[in-house]
Formats: sequence, structure tokens, C-alpha cells
Amino acid sequence: MSLCLSRAEIAELTRSKLKAKQLEFLCRNGIRHYIDAHGWPVVTRAAVEGMPEPKQIIPTWEPELAWMPNKAKDLVKRGK
Repeated sequence: MSLCLSRAEIAELTRSKLKAKQLEFLCRNGIRHYIDAHGWPVVTRAAVEGMPEPKQIIPTWEPELAWMPNKAKDLVKRGK
């Protein structure tokens, strides 16, 4: 099984063999896709099968401990 749907599978999904109609269907239905160098839509299997996208972990910034001299950090850790 490949990463992307074949042209036949995209034609079956969109019920059209015309690339303009396929693109219209994909845009109208919110299916993520991209267009290859020849103008044909490319759809990944994950976009159709509904596999969840991995959550991004965004690092948080703690202002009081963002930058302190080591002696001050030791005092904060000790609770003084």
C-alpha cells in the first residue's frame, strides 16, 4: 500500500476523471491535498482515512527561571 492514493482511487473518490473537477471536489469537501508538477491532485491516505495528526509539543517559557545566575537559582530551589 502506497503513501498516496492512485489516480484511479482519486477518480473514484471524486467521481470524476477530470483534474479540474477533482480539485473542485477536494477543495469543497476540505480534503487536504497538493498539486503535483503536472497539475494533478495528490491525496495522502492519512487525509482520507482520518488518521489523527501528531500533536505538537510547544515548549513553555517560565519567566522567573528563564535566566538567573546559578546562585539565585539555588536560592529559588531551596525556597528562600
